[in-house]
Order: sequence, then C-alpha cells, then structure tokens
Amino acid sequence: MDNPFQLITDTFTPDYQVNLSIQGLDGSIMLTLSQAGRVVAKRMISAAQRNDPQRIKRLVQSIQFGIAIEQGHSAVAILEAMTNGDNLAQLPPAGHRPAPQALRI
Repeated sequence: MDNPFQLITDTFTPDYQVNLSIQGLDGSIMLTLSQAGRVVAKRMISAAQRNDPQRIKRLVQSIQFGIAIEQGHSAVAILEAMTNGDNLAQLPPAGHRPAPQALRI
C-alpha cells in the first residue's frame, strides 16, 4: 500500500469517523477514531511509522486489537483472527466463547 492514510481510512471508515491531523514539524500525525460523538481510539503516528508499510499495518492491527478488547472480545479470539488473517470486524459478539475442543492425547 503506497498511501498509509488510505489504508487507515479504508480500514476504519465503515465503523468510525476517521480524523487525521498534523501534530508537529517532525511529521507526526494524530489519528482519532470516533463513533456516535465518542472518541474510541486516539494514536500518534510518527513519520517513521507512516513511511514503513509493515509498521503502519502493525499499528492498524494494534488499534483494532485495542478496540476489540475494549468491546469485551476475548484476547485469544482476537489473536487467532489476526494470526489467520481474518477481518476483526467479523469477530463473534463480545462475550461469545467458542465451544471447547477435546484434547488429543
């Protein structure tokens, strides 16, 4: 992805209002995600993060992880979804726990 702002906007726009504002002469940007007039997440994005595709992807995942935890999702379920490359928007409702699987011995 060539445009980090597009990645951020495309990821969060369906569910949140995205606001990106310049914070300093060093090129840092403040990302604010809001929903129904309430700030859901706020993160400073450094120029180094913004200019590195891997770092910006990890930042987006970190924000998604934090929001999901705040909404009551299981950290294990979130990490499994992230590891499998699943979309975090498709997580089961908060508080839902999958049926335990039998242990193999």
